[in-house]
Amino acid sequence: MKLKLKYIVLILSVLAFGCGPKKGIVTKEKKQKSKTETVEISETKTKDTKVEETVEIRPPSSTDMYIETYAEIAKDEMRKSKIPASITLAQGILESGSGKGRLAVKANNHFGIKCHGWKGAKIYHDDDRSQECFRKYNEARTSYEDHSKFLTGRGRYAGLFKLKPDDYKGWARGLKKAGYATDKKYPQKLISLIERYRLYEYDNEVLGNENVKVVRVNSGVVRHIIEKGDTLYSLAKRYNTTVKAIKDLNNLSSNNLALGQEIMIPN
Repeated sequence: MKLKLKYIVLILSVLAFGCGPKKGIVTKEKKQKSKTETVEISETKTKDTKVEETVEIRPPSSTDMYIETYAEIAKDEMRKSKIPASITLAQGILESGSGKGRLAVKANNHFGIKCHGWKGAKIYHDDDRSQECFRKYNEARTSYEDHSKFLTGRGRYAGLFKLKPDDYKGWARGLKKAGYATDKKYPQKLISLIERYRLYEYDNEVLGNENVKVVRVNSGVVRHIIEKGDTLYSLAKRYNTTVKAIKDLNNLSSNNLALGQEIMIPN
């Protein structure tokens, strides 16, 4: 009886274990979603901006007027004395303040030439010293003529006449070395004026070397007469401007040029 009871209990226990909840391993699959970031790249487009060139025609300056007034006299003196017209004009501009200085206005003395034994009319003016004696002329042309005589008649300037007639830089330095002026920057000032206003072109005209004929209108514009070989590009390069600026100023629709044609060039 006891054995049968144990057997029944054993069976019941097995059945009870088999019907209980089963603990299983649950595998959770973690899905990692890929995160996509959208990066917007803003592209800056550089558009060509059309810049319109305007040419301003300025009224002539006092220096332009001075050059226009005395260029022919300077060229005449170059033909007679072999002094570069560019040097004569640059000295006149510098020494006379473009014709506005007291010596030029009151005495027609454009080159600051002191008396140095001068027996003509005189004027006294503060310079290196107070009330120094300067030559006085009846007209400006006489001042130019006397300037030539002053340089050709003194031995200390003789070396200048051995230079090439268009060597304005050599002349500028030589004048200072020979004692014409006490200003240490005198050569640089002359050279700057000659190159700024293209005064060397007058030397070329006298020497017959000019490749271009120029008539100055004012400090902003020159009138150019077309010669063989001239192109708008070469003219733009020569006068430091642009082809468009030349065409706009002259209302040119093409790049064609004719010999003898006169055009205005912004300068």
